[in-house]
Amino acid sequence: MGSNLGLLWIGYTRLPTRIRYDVPIGLPHAGPHSMQPLSKDQTPGPSSVGQVVCFGVLSYLQLMVVDQVPGHNSGTPIRQLTDSYGDDAAIVAGMLHQWDQDTKFIPSAVGDDELGRKVAETVAGLGVPVRVVVNPGVATVAELSIADPSGARTYFYQRTPELLATLDSADLAPLESAAYLYVDWYDGDHVLRPMQVASRLGMPVLVNLEDQYDNTGLLSKLLPYVTVCQVSADSPDKVNDMESIAGGLLEAGMGTVLVTGGSRGCVVADAAQRVRVSAPSVDVVDGNGAGSCFSAAFIYGSLRGWELERCARFATAQASLKCGTPGYQVATVAEGEHLAGTLRVGKPEFQLGNQ
Repeated sequence: MGSNLGLLWIGYTRLPTRIRYDVPIGLPHAGPHSMQPLSKDQTPGPSSVGQVVCFGVLSYLQLMVVDQVPGHNSGTPIRQLTDSYGDDAAIVAGMLHQWDQDTKFIPSAVGDDELGRKVAETVAGLGVPVRVVVNPGVATVAELSIADPSGARTYFYQRTPELLATLDSADLAPLESAAYLYVDWYDGDHVLRPMQVASRLGMPVLVNLEDQYDNTGLLSKLLPYVTVCQVSADSPDKVNDMESIAGGLLEAGMGTVLVTGGSRGCVVADAAQRVRVSAPSVDVVDGNGAGSCFSAAFIYGSLRGWELERCARFATAQASLKCGTPGYQVATVAEGEHLAGTLRVGKPEFQLGNQ
């Protein structure tokens, strides 16, 4: 960074020449997706906890916030329309950075196109060290996400195998000095390479499985390298199923399981402990990124040696607070811990085969 205060250095490489340019980019004006300076009550964590590496696709995202989803063949006013970024690995990295957690983002390439230039400029506001590779041979991943007060989001996306394949040439050198790895299942087999490196280094790995908890083929492929898996059970047909999902994943061999249920809270369990945390009542503005916020908060607590219940409380509190704000701005650590201390906690009732 040198002495250029107020500037973020971000590496750019344009393929196929593979020349790297380090150029200063001014931080964007404050907005829902800008990373704000830490407030005085947002106490930085100790540097000894190490660095988190988030690995995954970097996509252009246009976020649309509406008061209600329109019915068939009708429309609704747009409350907010923002150029932003995704996918979850980028979002988790940005949220961890807001809590002053040392974080590195290893992304896919972006295309030499308008959306690639937009997301490269937007991701500069993360404040997270990231090298953006521009590859004229691929098209930037594009997503339109529509958020409404129900907490649901409707999204449309475009991904290509060629773009995903650029993950296979991403530089994994940051893993050699990292303390935690985050990846997403939907990046396919491309996440196996960093997971294998992390496993060799004895590094914890959190995998976001979303709704793939009963995908036996996927589970068997990822299981040798996973420390923590996070799944979502917030669809209407999974109302009473968080406990059985957690039990099934533990039976399959997962070390720690995080099952999020939206307004129903979460179930978090490992071989020795299990806890169910109820979600607080919040006025939902934008549920986009709530799952990423849960992941980021759980990683934050885990690296600081918090016990499972405290991690689950903090993650539930932060994900809930995030839903009250459009975009990816998160509450301070102090705000999250204050709310976490008020949440109801119980013990899930499920048994494993050897109990």
